Amino acid sequence: MAGHKRLNMSYLKVGRLEVSWSALLILSYVVYLFVGAAVFQALEKQAENDTRKQFQVDKLVFLRNYTCLDVEALERFVEVIMDAWEKGVNPSGNSTNPSNWDFSSSFFFAGTVITTIGYGNLSPSTISGQIFCVFYALFGIPLNVVFLNHLGKVLTVHLGRLDQRILTLVKHRQAIKILTNSIFLMSGTLLFLILPPVLFSFVEGWTYGQGFYYAFITLSTIGFGDYVIGTNPRNQYISIYRGLAALWIIFGLAWLAVLFNLGAGVVEKVAEMRRRRDSIEEDKTTEEDLDQGASQYSDYGGTGLTVAPQP
Repeated sequence: MAGHKRLNMSYLKVGRLEVSWSALLILSYVVYLFVGAAVFQALEKQAENDTRKQFQVDKLVFLRNYTCLDVEALERFVEVIMDAWEKGVNPSGNSTNPSNWDFSSSFFFAGTVITTIGYGNLSPSTISGQIFCVFYALFGIPLNVVFLNHLGKVLTVHLGRLDQRILTLVKHRQAIKILTNSIFLMSGTLLFLILPPVLFSFVEGWTYGQGFYYAFITLSTIGFGDYVIGTNPRNQYISIYRGLAALWIIFGLAWLAVLFNLGAGVVEKVAEMRRRRDSIEEDKTTEEDLDQGASQYSDYGGTGLTVAPQP
């Protein structure tokens, strides 16, 4: 029986066909990557080519309007701009722009380090800052994982208490479980994914779609860095704006952790029910085979051999 359980955990049974979970997972993973690559290529490659062509046209127009510059001088100026951008300085502003390393912005950066978001628009430029960032991440990332797990457990406990309180009023455990999980999902979606883009649209001047895109890319810890709050030099931000955004990220990640745990629990329950069903079916098949064998053994005098009829 133990062998059958291990088999059910390692293989997916589809009718009489058994497929290895490992092979199926690897195949699904590779196919998913290929599909993603094909779709992204189809959607983005032409736009990139158009941008390249437009950039070349803009450079020619600029050189035509400013004849005192040549191509080499313009290329050197572009390199200066790119170098400033890579060091976190917005080239469109001036020296009076807010610092990227005031306490609020530094707090926001520290949060992006230990949560592994890493937008890529800002990074330490000094050797001492880079060394500190390595050790800070080395100890901070595990601390962040432990903290989010603990915060997720606390939220799960409160969710369970809510279940118990409602059960004292309504005696339908399964329905109450579905109801409380639905409330948790909808309230978290509203608080962390639906409402924040409204604020980002108002403060940053983005569309709602761009704000939602930023919220999802941030909370999923993908962090492309194409949209980052608090970086527009034309906007006046309050000093705690990015600090509050860091707290939104932390609690949003905790909500997602609980959500993923709930989803994993549902998958595990479904898998356990399937294993139990397969086990019961195998036990029934074994019992039927034993009963059939015992019947044949009894019919032929206990020898288990078929006796030819006498003429």
